[in-house]
Parts: sequence; C-alpha cells; structure tokens
Amino acid sequence: MNSPFLLIIALALKEFLALLRDKSSRFVLIGPPIAQLLVFGYAASYDLDNISVAIYNEDRGIASRELVGRIEGSPNINVLYRIQKESEIAGLIDNRDVLLVMHIDSEFSATIAKGESATVQLLLDGRNSNTAMIALNYLRDIILQLNRQWSDQKQARGPPAIIEARAWYNENLHSQWFIVTGIVGLLTLVVTLIVTALSVAREREQGTFDQLLVTPVHPVFILIGKALPGLLIGLIEGGVIITLAVGWFDIPLRGSFVALYLGLFLFLLSAVGIGLMISAICITQQQAVLGAFLFLVPAVILSGFATPIANMPDVVQLLTWIDPLKYFLVIIRSVFMEGGDLGLLWPQFWPMAIIAALSLAMAGWLFKHRMY
Repeated sequence: MNSPFLLIIALALKEFLALLRDKSSRFVLIGPPIAQLLVFGYAASYDLDNISVAIYNEDRGIASRELVGRIEGSPNINVLYRIQKESEIAGLIDNRDVLLVMHIDSEFSATIAKGESATVQLLLDGRNSNTAMIALNYLRDIILQLNRQWSDQKQARGPPAIIEARAWYNENLHSQWFIVTGIVGLLTLVVTLIVTALSVAREREQGTFDQLLVTPVHPVFILIGKALPGLLIGLIEGGVIITLAVGWFDIPLRGSFVALYLGLFLFLLSAVGIGLMISAICITQQQAVLGAFLFLVPAVILSGFATPIANMPDVVQLLTWIDPLKYFLVIIRSVFMEGGDLGLLWPQFWPMAIIAALSLAMAGWLFKHRMY
C-alpha cells in the first residue's frame, strides 16, 4: 500500500492543498500573470501606429502636394509640424517631438515633370535604431507606390522620387548602440533590486530582524545600513558596464560624465527604495525574489527598453511615469549618443528623485510596522 507512486501522489496533493489554502499564494498564482498579460499585450508592440513626422516642403508643385497628401492620409503617420525654415529641424528631433523630418526641395515637382529623378530627404532620430528603421520602411512604401503611379503617367526612365535618408545621433543605425546602453540600466536594476529585496527578508527568515528593531539604533540608520550595499554594488556594476560599452563595444560617450553618474545615482536610489519596500513586506527570501521579478518584468516593458512608449495606450503610458528605468534610459542614451548635459536632462532627474524619496520613506514606515 505504501508504494512510491502513492507517496508521490499524497505529497503532491498536500502541496496543492497548502498552496490553494493560503490566500496570498492564490493571489500570486492568479493576479500577477493576468496583470503582466495585460501589460505585455498592450505595451509590448513593435508596430508603429503613430509615427510623428514634420514636413519641410520648399516646393508648392503638384507632385510635392500629392506626396504630402499621401503621407497625411496614412493611418500610421501623424504629421505634427509644417516647418517653414531649416533651423526648426534640429529642435524638433533633439526634443523628441518628431521621429523624422521629411524635406522636399524647391525643384522637386519640376524635376519629376521633366521625367527625371528627384530627391526626398528623410532626417531620422537614430537613438532608437529599430524604430527609425520601421518608420523609414513606412515612408519607403508610400513613395514606392507613388513612384509606380508617376512612372506610368510620365513614362520615366528611372524612379521619379529617390529617398535620401540620414540618421541623427546613430548615423549608421547600429542596433548595438541602442541595446547596450539600455542594458546598463537593465542589469543595474536587476542586481540592485535583488540585493536590497533579500536584505530584510533574509534577516526575517533567520529571526534576527525583530532583534535589530528593538536595539537602540534609530530606524533611519537601519534603513541607511540596508540601502548602502545595494547602492554601492549598483554603482560598481553600472561603472563596469559603462566602461565595457565604451571600451569593448566602441559606443561613443559624447555627453556629460557628471550628468550620467548623477542619473545613475538617482536611479539606484529609486531601485534601492523599491527593493527595500519589497523586502519589508516579504517574510521569506523566496517571496522577496518573486516580488522583485514581479516588479522587474513590467518595469522593463514599460521603460521603452525595446518598444516605444508612444505606441502604448494612454492608460498604460500613465503607468510609465512611476517607472524609474524609463527616465534613466533617456539619460544614458542621451549622454552616450547626443551629448546630453545636466541642463538638458533636468526633466529626467527630478522624477527619479521623487520616486526615490517616496519609496525610501515607505520602506522606513514598513520597517517599523511590518514586524513578525
């Protein structure tokens, strides 16, 4: 009767009953997977449904008006600006107001009317090389369709419109530049969050945390002592990855070193605060690791690490405001590729400072009130 098979079945049933009897375990099985499915389903998309475009049209001829009309009529393209002078181009791309600028010169229609090939210049924001290439392909399709129509009408010897594409900040559209700079934020977040998430949970599991709280040491000093290891490890980890990005992968570091490390410090403070909150809530190290990964996966998806935030629904975009990785990715890619400095990146610094302050304050409160 006591066969190994029956013992295995009995142990399995016992584990299932224990799992389903515990309210928190039932929630972990059902709640987070559904939440992550919704986040991934809406946020993780490589399709570009709203390509922001500015048009600098120096030609008022029929061909240029037809080309502009086709672009404005595309369901995937949103023409946000009509540029009147060349000096407006740099500001729109620098501030990420548009993904690309299309420049049509003053002889475009006249050249096509003669049966010759005319040039259309596309200026792309190359900081996200994947998005830039997708946007370029959309514009290519529109121009190819017009080329066929114009060729049939004019019996032209060659393609009437030729695209001349130029990417800013990542001239050759190396995807490695975009991915490696993002990995700096991703890996430092993973390491820092895991280290801090385990700190209090480890002491709780060993039964020493309550003893620590009843000592004369003020809770603020306990909080600082728990935060420092994760902060220092994150700074070292970030420094090593940045060094490898420059020295091994040959990614240019064009901007302010001070701005980069200030952003890294604020980002790590935010990660430490979130990690300590998770650690203070959890009783065991296993729960802490699970809690850290439940935060990590949505944080990466919502940060714009792989897919553009602009493509996400408005409700999901609101969630990105509380994701510190979102702000740090803007900082590190700006410093590396476009020469960002403290003045340019100030709008990214203060949200991370607020997230850090709130998360550390909440972690301190949980230290005092979550005693087992």
